[in-house]
Amino acid sequence: MDAPRIAKILDEMGTLLELRGENPFRCRAYHNAADALRGLPDDLGAMIDDGSLADVPGIGKTIFEKVAQLATSGRLESYDALRRETPPGLLDLLRVPGLGPKKIKALREALAIEGMADLRSAAEQGKIAGLKGFGAKTQQKILEGIGFIESVGDRILQSDAQRLARPIFEAIKSRPGVIRAEICGSLRRRAETIGDLDLLISADDPAPVLDAFVALPMVAKVLAHGPTKASVLLAEGVQCDLRGVSDEQFPFALHYFTGSKAHNIAMRRRALARGATLNEYALTGPDGRVPCHDEAELFQALGLAYIPPELREDTGEFEAAERGPLPKLIETADLTGTFHCHTDWSDGGATLEEMAAAARALGLHYLGIADHSRAAAYAGGLSIERARAQQEAVDLWNDRHADDRFRLFKGTECDILPDGSLDYPDDVLDGFDYVVASVHSSFTLPRDAMTARIVRAVRNPRVTMLGHPTGRLLLARDGYAVDLDAVIEAAAVSGALIEINANPHRLDLDATHVRRARKRGVGIVINPDAHSTTGLADLEFGVNTARRAGLTAADVFNTATLKRVTAALAKLKSRAE
Repeated sequence: MDAPRIAKILDEMGTLLELRGENPFRCRAYHNAADALRGLPDDLGAMIDDGSLADVPGIGKTIFEKVAQLATSGRLESYDALRRETPPGLLDLLRVPGLGPKKIKALREALAIEGMADLRSAAEQGKIAGLKGFGAKTQQKILEGIGFIESVGDRILQSDAQRLARPIFEAIKSRPGVIRAEICGSLRRRAETIGDLDLLISADDPAPVLDAFVALPMVAKVLAHGPTKASVLLAEGVQCDLRGVSDEQFPFALHYFTGSKAHNIAMRRRALARGATLNEYALTGPDGRVPCHDEAELFQALGLAYIPPELREDTGEFEAAERGPLPKLIETADLTGTFHCHTDWSDGGATLEEMAAAARALGLHYLGIADHSRAAAYAGGLSIERARAQQEAVDLWNDRHADDRFRLFKGTECDILPDGSLDYPDDVLDGFDYVVASVHSSFTLPRDAMTARIVRAVRNPRVTMLGHPTGRLLLARDGYAVDLDAVIEAAAVSGALIEINANPHRLDLDATHVRRARKRGVGIVINPDAHSTTGLADLEFGVNTARRAGLTAADVFNTATLKRVTAALAKLKSRAE
């Protein structure tokens, strides 16, 4: 079991203990240990072997033993016992916005609530409003939250799907007899959220591979097991399907099981219009089967250039592929740096120096620091005095590393106040190299008021880029009501950039509006909103969104050289003069 999975289990143990009303310090110890595991710079297995993991702050001897057991056996009896003793419905309640372990414990004790159905019934009957610490507004938000959860179902984040699928894929593709293997479905298309996992192999005899698949240690339950297909339920509750086909069938199956449904329907219609039929096993023309070694040959057989999986949503990819080869989509390696990163000056977990070192280790040439402004007191927002002190600290770092061909940029994530003004006065904003303007409060403003608020901020010449434009949290919270087309138009006129927030919980702006913004000439910047050194790796998910929008490297601001980015930021800043 790897470090991310173990960290998730430790977090869950802390939460389960909170639901039981255990000592807060004991609960916090598990959460701290989980955070420590996520921030490990070294190989977990090696640190267990040499015992150095026990010396990591937040781990200690007791949790070290639990981590070692999970890493080696994949099981932990104390965790299993906690799961057995906790009604499974209680954990589901944590998905409801605004409900934490303490409130869930209170609801359980007062109203015997042990699951979503109990919660909905109590809220609809008005029983929650009268409880201490709740009230009518909380009750209404609970009902709205339940409705939201029901609308998204059991989907998981793209990042979680990758984490779950990767070890299964690696285990399967290396099995004897496997000729080709791929991850399919919405994960291959890099959708924002994923319903279940789909894997495909080609083999002369898939049966032994399917036997090995259902016996993997991460499998909790076998749902179906045949000679060419098996379905399992993973320990995390996610379904994973594996299909086996012949190598001749593989390109057609890969295309079919990648989807999307709309794209597949359009492909089948295209085949029919040419006197052929297409299904998951073959393309058959008037003269028989049309051999295709890979997907590129399949597209070519239907008069199309290759269409990358991320674009297969029937949103214009066919028209583009008819005209010839599609432009090369952006890749993570194209990024030369990034902005909107937090440090321990506000709510980040790493120092300026640690964030810079991590960025350099990723091969980046610059990093923008953007700690919270003073209105975000809950996140350690910087007072004017601290903001200026941090600017001096960044300048000092740059002076010390003048010959390293790497630069830290002085920035801020400045709150957009309810009236659209910014949280810092102009003279403070002028001291930054760039300004990320973001909404962090008053989410329930009417649509017209929220739109006017953000448009005013975007038009401010001191705003370099708009952060997470809708404020959504995938699978947890809808974005606020806002006219994004009006915001995009304001950015097109003012010259402000719009961010793709690469945090997998956000992926905000989404691909549809990124496409609209780029068509209008708005500059796009991919930022991780990193609160730790490991958070920088989230850039990958922002790149996936950009690819789904059809962006090339030239379409993204932070693919330029350090020299050009420095000049571009200075030009954007000069708008205020």
